[in-house]
Amino acid sequence: MSDLAVAPASAALRGRLTVPGDKSIAHRALLFAALAHGSTRIAGLPNGHDVRSTRRCLEALGVRIADEVEDVIVEGHGGAFRQPESALDCGNSGTTMRLLSGILSTQDLDVTLDGDASLRKRPMRRIATPLTEMGARVDLTEGLHAPIRIRGTSRLQGFDYELPVNSAQVKGALIFAALNASGPTTLRGALRSRDHSERMLPAFGGKISVADGALRLEGRQRLRALRETLTIPGDLSSAAYWIAAATIVPNSRVEITDVGLNPTRLGFIDVLRRMGAAITLVPHGSYAEPAGSIVTEYAPLHGTTVEGAEVPDLVDELPLLAIVASFAEGTTHVRGAEELRYKESDRIDAIVRGGRRIGMQIDAFTDGFSVTGPASLSGGAVDAMSDHRIAMAFAIAGLGTPAPIEISGADSVAISYPQFFSTLDSLRG
Repeated sequence: MSDLAVAPASAALRGRLTVPGDKSIAHRALLFAALAHGSTRIAGLPNGHDVRSTRRCLEALGVRIADEVEDVIVEGHGGAFRQPESALDCGNSGTTMRLLSGILSTQDLDVTLDGDASLRKRPMRRIATPLTEMGARVDLTEGLHAPIRIRGTSRLQGFDYELPVNSAQVKGALIFAALNASGPTTLRGALRSRDHSERMLPAFGGKISVADGALRLEGRQRLRALRETLTIPGDLSSAAYWIAAATIVPNSRVEITDVGLNPTRLGFIDVLRRMGAAITLVPHGSYAEPAGSIVTEYAPLHGTTVEGAEVPDLVDELPLLAIVASFAEGTTHVRGAEELRYKESDRIDAIVRGGRRIGMQIDAFTDGFSVTGPASLSGGAVDAMSDHRIAMAFAIAGLGTPAPIEISGADSVAISYPQFFSTLDSLRG
């Protein structure tokens, strides 16, 4: 399925569906469970490649993880890991590599973390610098990238650190490191990013405070396994594709159930509503993370402007926003999103190159792009650059073009959403 053609929608999209469990939450659930004392049951763990990378790395460190029907059971031993026999393979998952780096920096182990060609290009100095300040020895390839060699220490010291970039992965890595460090840790600065680590830690008995623009944690914390099953809600970033599809295909109505509604993840919905989208949220009870249903109906759209302060809340959905903007009236500007250039691909370059091939009126900036619509789109061939979010974004574009869009690298959707194309088929009836 490396190359796959998506044909235009011949009728309205209708359906009620669920999406895979949120992988950002799933990574953290596995890691906190491994650090806790006792057995934790996790339901709704997604089967995408990224989460499987975290599981595989934990198993290589000696953590027992068993499948039981549709759940997994993690046997935690308070983070007592063993020396792995070889380098830990993080696949394509930056979350796996960065969060595990924080955990391993507190261990008296000598571990190398590696990944695929794409992950080897992603910036890792942003975690190496603070972990080195805490006392770990972190060696990067060419001083910038993976493979990463970490020689941790049980004498890691807590510290006061100013985060230079809004990144949930960097923030999460330092939270994990702080849990087993000696003394308190205070994180300040660029803290506006997904807060899944902060929400989940107290569920495992950990203590973290958020006040006066800072996160504070005590060191040497003892975590305990959950008594109740931890259910992973559906991934809002995966749901975003069906929200976008319903918004741009006339007369459509799509309901997505049991999906996460974390406020730090609602940026895409907020922006679409500002553009005129008809989206209704129906919250229900939650455990650690808010969840509920999302109902989206077709609506005419108009352009908008997204500035840097909004970017952390929809950074993964920005390539998809570019697609939606090509169906809106007027120009949509996105600025302050240079972080897009350091994802699985250079997502600004990927969406601009592919977009122009199908007739989008799109221009790139160093830190974003502008899209003018409604554009006279055509079919054509695009390269997803082995990036799951680029592949899925162009698949949604294909629903609104007069001829099919052929996507090279469509199999990359398996990283986060293996069922993506089968779900698309079900919505088309």
